[in-house]
Amino acid sequence: MPKGAPRSVALVVAAANEIATKPYKWGGGHGAWKDSGYDCSGSVSFALAGGRLLDSPLDSSGLTRYGAGGAGRWITIHSNPGHVFMTVAGLRFDTSGQGSAGTRWQPASRSTGGFTVRHPPGL
Repeated sequence: MPKGAPRSVALVVAAANEIATKPYKWGGGHGAWKDSGYDCSGSVSFALAGGRLLDSPLDSSGLTRYGAGGAGRWITIHSNPGHVFMTVAGLRFDTSGQGSAGTRWQPASRSTGGFTVRHPPGL
């Protein structure tokens, strides 16, 4: 965690780490926070909830309206009706690529064309 990161960011990372290697499961994380697997929006929702930034899961369309517009300093959410991922302190948390990397945390960036960019207010 970078020096000076707000506590809520550390909590988002801790929650994301809890599920980073869980399998992809369509609809996972939407019926219950604790699930056997998570889809893209369930993953992002779970991590944000861990940072006390979200009360209930949102699907990828819902996350296109979450928070404030534009990139955040610490957390940026990229969402469209079919997929969502976020960057937290410079690392991408994304179900795409998990199969080859074994984790939702991805070191490489990806194209953000076609995604709405949002962030938790203040972050």
